[in-house]
Amino acid sequence: MLLLLVLYGLSSGVRISHRVLCREAFMSGLPVREHAVSRFHVRWYLIAIVFVVFDMEMVFMYPWVLVVRETGAGSVVEMFAFLAVLVAAVIYAWREGVFRWT
Repeated sequence: MLLLLVLYGLSSGVRISHRVLCREAFMSGLPVREHAVSRFHVRWYLIAIVFVVFDMEMVFMYPWVLVVRETGAGSVVEMFAFLAVLVAAVIYAWREGVFRWT
C-alpha cells in the first residue's frame, strides 16, 4: 500500500499538467466528419474477412514453400486441400454478394 502511495505521489510530481487536455481527434489533418463509433455497412466486415482469409493463406504458404522439398508429396496434397477450402470461402463470399458495391 505504501508503494502504491509513493508511486502515485511520484507520478503527480513529475506530471507536466494537472488538467485534462480536450482536443479534437486527428484524422490525417482533415476535420472529423463523423463520430468515432459510427457504424459501418456490413459489406466492410465481409471484405475484412476475405482479406484475413487471403492473409492467412500467405502466412501458411510461406513456411510451406521453404520446407516442401523435405516433406514430400504429402505436403503438396495438404496445401492444395487448404487452398481448396480458401477457394470455397471465396466462392461463398462471391455468391453472398461481398464483391458487389452497389
